[in-house]
Formats: sequence, C-alpha cells, structure tokens
Amino acid sequence: MKHRGCAWLLLFVFMISLLSCGPSMEKKRAQAKATRELGEAYMRQGSYTEALKEMLKAEQINPGDHLIQNDLGLIYMSKYAYDLAEKHFIKALQIKPDYAAAKNNLGTVYLARKDWHAAIKTFKSLEGSLLYATPHYPLSNLGFAYYSLGEYKTAEMYYHRALDIEPNFPYALRGLGKTYIALVKIPEAVSVLEKAVREAPAWPELYLDMGMAYRMSGQYTQALLAYTKVPELAPDSKAAAEAQEEIKKMQQ
Repeated sequence: MKHRGCAWLLLFVFMISLLSCGPSMEKKRAQAKATRELGEAYMRQGSYTEALKEMLKAEQINPGDHLIQNDLGLIYMSKYAYDLAEKHFIKALQIKPDYAAAKNNLGTVYLARKDWHAAIKTFKSLEGSLLYATPHYPLSNLGFAYYSLGEYKTAEMYYHRALDIEPNFPYALRGLGKTYIALVKIPEAVSVLEKAVREAPAWPELYLDMGMAYRMSGQYTQALLAYTKVPELAPDSKAAAEAQEEIKKMQQ
C-alpha cells in the first residue's frame, strides 16, 4: 500500500507539472509565431538582415518549429550562405519529414552549388507528392538540372510536365525555350520565349534569350530590339553587358 501511495503521489506531481508547463509552452509557441511572422514581413520587403534577427529570436524561443527552420534557410539562401541554408532546410525536414517546401528549397541549394545530381535526387523525391501545392516548381527545377547536365531531351520532358500543371509559369517557359535553342528547335524556342516575355515582361534575362532565338531564326531586327531591352531593364547587370556585346557583334 505504501508503494502504491508513493506511485499515486508521483503521478499527481507529474500531472501538476504538465499542467503548469502547458500554458507556458503555448505562450512560447505564440510568441515564436508572432516573431516568425514579423521576420516573414521583413522577408517580403527584402530586408533580409532584419528578417534574420527576428527569425533567430523565434528559433531561440521554439527551435522545433519547421516553419522557422525553413524561413532561416530561405534567408541564408538570399545571403548566399548555402551551407547555413542547407543546415536549416535539413533541420526543417528532420522536424517534419513530409514538408515538401523545405525539400524543394534544399534542392535549390544544390542547384546554386551546381551539384546537379544531388539536386535531381532531392527534387525526384517530390514527384507525385500529393502534399505539395506547387509541383511545377520541383519539375521545373528538374528541367534546369538536366539542362545543366546537357541532357536536353530529359530537360524538355520535365519542363513540359511543369507546364502541363501551370501553363504560364515563366521559369519553365524560359527553361523550355533555352532547351529548344540547345536542341536547335528554333521556331519552337521563339514561340515559347515570346510567351514567357508576355508573362514576365520585366525579366531582363528573358530578352537576352529572346534575342538569341530571334538571331538564330534570322529575325535580326527583332533580335536587336530584344537585346536593347536588357540594359533598359537592368542597366548595370551582367545580362546588360552580354546584351551590349551581342548588339556590337550584330552591328559589325
């Protein structure tokens, strides 16, 4: 009886401790969520240093939140700190293994590092996932990885799959256009890149690709117009310098 009494006492103390911790944990989660949301507001503004400060505070409060870990990964990606980005995306997946957004983001780290095979493996693990609301992203990323490996037919297939889901997705349209150029399917390249420009008219690199497609199709006036658009949109960019070089070549 004495042992049974001790057991009940220990159980009672344990239950009291759980009750006392409950509201405190809920308060911490709410505080972490509010801090995370402030950090996300900074992210939307492009203020990544301020976002990082808030997100690190949120992580201290609730390190087991997969959303915080994913956001930290995105912030570090924006700062080109790929090792730290990878670490936080992996943490997010350790907390929530079926978190498809973090898996796609991890794949983009591998793309940024030009680790094409690691990227392909990561994105392929998302194929057929019913939990991912935007499957055209990993499919397009697979297209880019295969394009970068020079496997153009496979790249074409993945870009088409992405566009079957989201026909107006500029990233996939551009990727497919570049793939058609690599396959010397120039009329197809012109057609798909013209659609991409309609969908994303302020994307400078698109006009660089468009200029190349027009030039290869013999439409030199259109090519010059496309190349001229690049420095108008992004005067001091690498794309603008490339466009100026192409214009010089065409005017020689």
